[in-house]
Amino acid sequence: MQDTATIKFTKQLIERPSITPEDAGCQQLMASRLEKLGFNIESMFFVDTLNMWARKGTEKPVFCFAGHTDVVPTGDEKLWNTPPFEPTIEDGMLYGRGAADMKGSLAAMVVATERFVSKHPNHKGSIAFLITSDEEGPFINGTTRVIDELESRNEKIDMCIVGEPSSTNYCGDIVKNGRRGSLTGELIVNGIQGHVAYPHLAKNPVHEAALAISELSQIHWDSGNDYFPPTSFQISNINAGTGAGNVIPGQLDVMFNFRYSTEVTAEFLVTEVEKLFDSHELSYELKWTYNGLPFLTDTGDFINAVNEAITSVVGTAPILSTAGGTSDGRFIAPTGAQVIELGPCNATIHKVNESVSVKDLNDLTDMYEQILERTLL
Repeated sequence: MQDTATIKFTKQLIERPSITPEDAGCQQLMASRLEKLGFNIESMFFVDTLNMWARKGTEKPVFCFAGHTDVVPTGDEKLWNTPPFEPTIEDGMLYGRGAADMKGSLAAMVVATERFVSKHPNHKGSIAFLITSDEEGPFINGTTRVIDELESRNEKIDMCIVGEPSSTNYCGDIVKNGRRGSLTGELIVNGIQGHVAYPHLAKNPVHEAALAISELSQIHWDSGNDYFPPTSFQISNINAGTGAGNVIPGQLDVMFNFRYSTEVTAEFLVTEVEKLFDSHELSYELKWTYNGLPFLTDTGDFINAVNEAITSVVGTAPILSTAGGTSDGRFIAPTGAQVIELGPCNATIHKVNESVSVKDLNDLTDMYEQILERTLL
């Protein structure tokens, strides 16, 4: 169990200190194994980010494994029980930065593909890997740029597994079959700075915006649906003033975010927010960042294959969920691909002493292999 091909390869990847956006040679390790299986390897470097598009075969359907080699910083390494880039197994758990998010998944993908191709060299369709080192960073030179390149040459992905850590109690108990959309607004409300004792000579942007912000926070945008909770609005940052108690601020800065369902569109939210601010006659500037569209894979042969493979390995069917944050699936799904996320447990991701169950990684490898068999044979 602790010396399988998946565990050995996960250790090799963890040893590479690939703090975003650095890849630190992880993609080359993957490429060297995939090349032996007949994959054509394309390295795509954009600004500061190394990406890999690897494909075996030219026919459809195109089955793609997607993931990232970059990891978040370790924080104070003295707080770790073992060095974060020295993979260590204790009590059935593999420790190291990226063990769960998501070098274990990458290793399982490669090993599952090696097994599948060895058993079924004449499988139908194509297998691809879309790997980036920009997922934990600003996500502007990674998967989205690779998708742009693929779209420019009309190279389409049909089915995609993103290896993000989707599970809660054991590998495969949760499958993310969609994600909410994410829309961020950066609001500046302009006022006139002055002395608090002479408010008639100033204009307080906090007072000006308070009613509008309160109204915005109380709007019921939608009721969600069978797969998505209702759209939520949250203020994440708010700042005004000089720090002095006797100065009326001249500017209010507010950052807020929508996590929205398929019941509304980003365009609708933008229009309604700006209409509200206009109705309050605010002097404002508003910058929007479209972080990702909502997507959903709810029916079809692909989701059936995923459910059947997981059930075969662990004995129970997964729960389908769209909860949580965003993933790079948001860049792949709009091209028409069916996208799901399946990976190990997420309890320790981004934390000190990040770890993954050895059993879960071996189970995940079996799941990936069976999904390939159920879709490409």
